[in-house]
Order: sequence, then C-alpha cells, then structure tokens
Amino acid sequence: MEKIKVLFVCIHNSARSQMAEALLNQLAGDKFEATSAGLEKGTLNPLVIKVMSEIGIDISKNLTKDVFEFYKNSRPFNYVITVCDAAMSERCPVFPNASKTLHWSFEDPSSLTGTEEEKLETTRKIRDEIEVEIRKFIESFS
Repeated sequence: MEKIKVLFVCIHNSARSQMAEALLNQLAGDKFEATSAGLEKGTLNPLVIKVMSEIGIDISKNLTKDVFEFYKNSRPFNYVITVCDAAMSERCPVFPNASKTLHWSFEDPSSLTGTEEEKLETTRKIRDEIEVEIRKFIESFS
C-alpha cells in the first residue's frame, strides 16, 4: 500500500510544521509520509528542538525547506495542511496536485514573549495541541 503523502506548511518551517511532520512520521510513519516547508526558509527554533526531544523526537538535524520548491516541482501530495494562523495560511500557494487542503491554526512559537521557561511552557502547549490534531487526523483514516 502506498503511503499517504502529507505536506505541512507554515511561515518559516522553523517550528509548527516541523513538529507536525515529526509527530505524524513518529506516530504513523507506516501509513503516512510527512514532510514540511515554509513560505520562507527560516532557522529551526531551539525551543522546538528542546520540547520535541522531551518526548523522544530528535529534530535537531532537520533542515528548513521552501514550500515554493515543492510547488515548482509539482510534487504530488494527498494533503497539504497549513499550521499557521488563518491570516498567514492565505499566503500559502495552491497545490494543484493536492487531493485536499486543510487549515489548522496554531500560535507561532517565534512570537512568544516572557522568560525562557514561560516560552518553553507555551511551546510545549503548542506541541501538545499539534499532537492532538495529528492523532485526530490519523484516526480519521481508521
């Protein structure tokens, strides 16, 4: 059986889309092939690396990717899922080869303020919210 191909998109591919990609591949890599990209290439968020490592997922070597490279190459995806807020998801390109496009809105870890511990706590909350959506997504195929 061919895996269901999923592309997660956010602004810089530095946090939310990276977490979503890693979680889907970890939880259901036997059924899904997840990748992620950003509207602009960014730098991997160190808080995200830390909170993902807390749950046993190492993304420290991940590279950020530009979504327009996928678009130009007409790479087919069964699902394109934007994980930025609604206003920013409107900037995402339309993927003619995507069977379905979904929008999941999550707070941007790069915009967090406060102490390091407060930012970590909120990033954990965002990670957990993404995991809930990923699990619902996986269950929708059962």
